[in-house]
Amino acid sequence: MTTTYLWTPPPVRSLPVRGRSERLPVNRLFFVGRNYHAHAVEMGRPVDKSVEVPFYFTKAPSTLVESGATVAYPPGTQDYQHEMELVLAIGTAGFRVSEADAPRLVYGYACGLDMTRRDLQLVAREKGRPWDLGKDVEQSSVVSEIVPMPQRVLREGALEMSVNGAVRQKSDLSKLIWDIPELIADLSRFYHLQPGDLVFTGTPEGVGPVQAGDRIEGRIEGVGSIVLHVGKAE
Repeated sequence: MTTTYLWTPPPVRSLPVRGRSERLPVNRLFFVGRNYHAHAVEMGRPVDKSVEVPFYFTKAPSTLVESGATVAYPPGTQDYQHEMELVLAIGTAGFRVSEADAPRLVYGYACGLDMTRRDLQLVAREKGRPWDLGKDVEQSSVVSEIVPMPQRVLREGALEMSVNGAVRQKSDLSKLIWDIPELIADLSRFYHLQPGDLVFTGTPEGVGPVQAGDRIEGRIEGVGSIVLHVGKAE
C-alpha cells in the first residue's frame, strides 16, 4: 500500500562526502556546551571536569545548511554570533558504548558553525529556561563536506575562524575538555546513536557578533574549511 500525505514531506537533509558521489544523510544534530576552558570562562561559566559531566542541546535537522551558503540575518536578535566547531559524524550505531570502543562509531569529521542568537540565549539562561530561541535558529547549523576517517580519533589540530579576514577564534583540538571517545561514550548513555548523527564538539574562545554582509571563514587542520555569508535581515 502506497502512503500518501497531505503535503510533500520535507527532503532528507544530507551533506557531501569528500571523495564520494553518495551524500551522507543527516539524522540528528547534537551540540556540546562549553567544551573549551577559555570559552567557558568567557561565557561566565568555568568548567571543573573533576566534578562535572558534559551537557548537550539539540537543533532540528532542518537548521542544517552547507558551507558556502548565504543565510539571512535572523529575526528577533540584535546579537547574532558565530561559534566555530569540529563536527563528528557517526557512522555506526551504538548504545552504552565504552570509551575504548567509541572509535568504532566514528565515520568522519567536518568543520561546523553553530550560529547563535546570543541575546536570546543569555536571557533564557538567566531565567533557567530552555535555549531553543537562541540556538535552534533557522539556517544556523552550518557544516562543510564530511571527510571520511573511519574509527579515527582526532586529538589535535589547529582550529581558526575569521570574519572579513580578521581572526576571531584560534585554538587547537587538544584543548577539548571532553575528547571524542569521552563524548561518544557519554552521549551513548542517553541515546541510541545512529549513522548520520552529527555531534558539534564545542567552540573555543573568541565567539562574537556578526552583521549583514559579513563573510565568515574557518578551517581545522587535517579536516578542511568552511565559509558562510551573512545576508540581510528578512
